[in-house]
Amino acid sequence: MPESTKVSDQMHAMLHRAGKSAGKGESFTRDWQDFLGHGIFATDGEEWAASRQLLRPFFAQNRVRDLDIFETHVQELLLLMKGQGKEIDISELFYGYTLDAATDFLLGRSVGSLGNADAQFARAFGDVQRIQNIRQRAGPFQVLVPLKKFWEGLKVMDAFIEPFVQDALNHTPEELDEKETESSSGSTWLQSVARFTRDRKVIRDQIVNILLAGRDTTAGTLSFLFKELSAHPVAYFKLRREILEKVGGSQAPTYDDLKNMPYLQHCISETLRLYPSVPFNMRIALKDTTLPRGGGHDGLSRVGIKKDTIIGYAPRHLHLNPNMYPAASASSPPVQAFCPERWETWTPRPWQYIPFNGGPRICIGQQFALTEIGYTTVRIVQKFDRLEKYWGVGDDMVKSEIVLSPATGVRVGFYSGVD
Repeated sequence: MPESTKVSDQMHAMLHRAGKSAGKGESFTRDWQDFLGHGIFATDGEEWAASRQLLRPFFAQNRVRDLDIFETHVQELLLLMKGQGKEIDISELFYGYTLDAATDFLLGRSVGSLGNADAQFARAFGDVQRIQNIRQRAGPFQVLVPLKKFWEGLKVMDAFIEPFVQDALNHTPEELDEKETESSSGSTWLQSVARFTRDRKVIRDQIVNILLAGRDTTAGTLSFLFKELSAHPVAYFKLRREILEKVGGSQAPTYDDLKNMPYLQHCISETLRLYPSVPFNMRIALKDTTLPRGGGHDGLSRVGIKKDTIIGYAPRHLHLNPNMYPAASASSPPVQAFCPERWETWTPRPWQYIPFNGGPRICIGQQFALTEIGYTTVRIVQKFDRLEKYWGVGDDMVKSEIVLSPATGVRVGFYSGVD
């Protein structure tokens, strides 16, 4: 049996059982409660199901297809990108942009961090993620991890979030019901949460969870995409040609336009193949169970897994498994190479490509994220006909503080036809 099949079998077995025999587990919920509380990413069972039910309506296709919410913020982003080849850290701008878009879409109003650069919140959010990641990896030695910056960061985060919580609670459930009935676009996600609960802690936890997903994952993917495009000018020109042929140099793309740009979709898929947002993850056996491979003298038989066993899995390692690809050749680039063209002839088998996880806990915001990445990319590439790489040796490192991101930012410059 091919190695790639054995690995994908394990992934399918573990992720498909989410909520039954594998999940986050009590220890994970306990270890992460200071940061994520009892939000969707840190719970199992009925708690997790209730959180997912709150989110699902806001990622229905009719809401995802409404691109106006991105256009407002992408125009602010374009103004800050300078042009004329001026060196900028595009990654830093993407984090502000995605925070504004996420808060606008989910909470009903943007925090306006892009341009104003709410550095205090961004820095605090990053510190908390970094230290939480260290705590998780330290296991029984986490009591030795210094937590001063962690608690300071949480205090800044909670002060940032509190106005949104208060705004939601200023309306009675009856008033929110009327908003849902009277508004053509319905209530915001936050208003839906306030209809479900009046508990400030529950609302706070859900906001933190959704901001982690809505800001960091999309910003990281956009950062890696433009980093790779800056290193592959032929790919940038090819992408720009497709965009101009499809929608021209100024027209905003529709949802259908985005889906009908194959090279754009290949560029996004290739970025997520190389840089899945969560490169390493884990599940805990919620009861005694088995995995389909790993037992017997040849490792091909089932293997027993006792309750409370931690099962780690690495989507990035899976995506870079050379056994999943044809042998490297002129028509088949190396596994580690950025090559959107590979998607013209290569299709991963089920459970060999999982940038959005899989099974019952597959990312509920997958289409929203892909749409935001695609729309943002089109609007940037429409405006700038050339992308200059300013990062160099030593700048190709990545860091994973829950979510994967470029370790040293992405220093590039953009040129338009008039520069």
